[in-house]
Amino acid sequence: MSPPEAAADTSPRGADPIARIAAFAQTASFETTRLSAEDIEQVKRAAPKGSTIYVAAIPSRPLAEQVETARNLREAGFEPVPHLAARNFESVEAMEGQLRQLVEQAGTRRVLVIAGDRPDAAGPFKDSLSIIETGALQRHGIVEVGISGHPDGHPRVSDAVLEQAMSDKIAAADRAGLNVRIVTQFTMSTQPIVDFVTRVRARGIKNHISIGLAGPTSMTTLLRFAKLCGVKASTQGLARNIGLVKNLIGASTADPIVRALADMKDQLGDVSPHFFSFGGLPATTRWVNAAATGRITLTSEGFEVAK
Repeated sequence: MSPPEAAADTSPRGADPIARIAAFAQTASFETTRLSAEDIEQVKRAAPKGSTIYVAAIPSRPLAEQVETARNLREAGFEPVPHLAARNFESVEAMEGQLRQLVEQAGTRRVLVIAGDRPDAAGPFKDSLSIIETGALQRHGIVEVGISGHPDGHPRVSDAVLEQAMSDKIAAADRAGLNVRIVTQFTMSTQPIVDFVTRVRARGIKNHISIGLAGPTSMTTLLRFAKLCGVKASTQGLARNIGLVKNLIGASTADPIVRALADMKDQLGDVSPHFFSFGGLPATTRWVNAAATGRITLTSEGFEVAK
């Protein structure tokens, strides 16, 4: 479960399914919000030093909390990648001030730039492209920018607009000398992911894609976040996804999706799993670590981790 940039795909064609799953899980990154000191201690016991952990920007919380979480993760030996939510910033100065603190206090070298959930911009930035085009990222020493991908589409933006926006952001980042990584919204079935990656590759885009998946959580929580994030989900749809509903009473897990993607890794190009920690980062890192170390038992569709 080393960081994506340090990991190598060691699973040859025809390898044991558990070995393929383990190799894929070893490249995982994670996403979190606030973390307590105890949370970080638990994550340290499950996730290898250097693991990449994205730190979300929550509009209702002070910006200082994101800086604190990123700093604590860096001090614990992880690679924090903060979100910069364009529409949340009231001014250019506010955006650059947040970026400066993240660089100075948390050693930030990579960021994920998103538009943000606000319907209207609080300041001059209406989308993530407008931040990339300021030149602020490279001025503050950022070397990689993450941009969003939407396997399930967007509830308010057409696919054509999303595709053009991705191309524009990659072109702007290339001009700025920034590496680009595509980080997708989480989805709850395999086919939208495969379709999305196939479309992106067909357009000649070879950038790394971090595939958004839900970490272990309750079905109620999963459906709530799916609705908030615009992910296409329904009880009927989940009922057709055997792996996700096999634990309706307890935690739902993305094991059938992980297994399918591990099997198709050679077809998808440069990809890795990216886990949203809806059930808490400690629980997510423990589950992924079990998969990454092969402590799993295969089932008809996916796998179960060792207790």
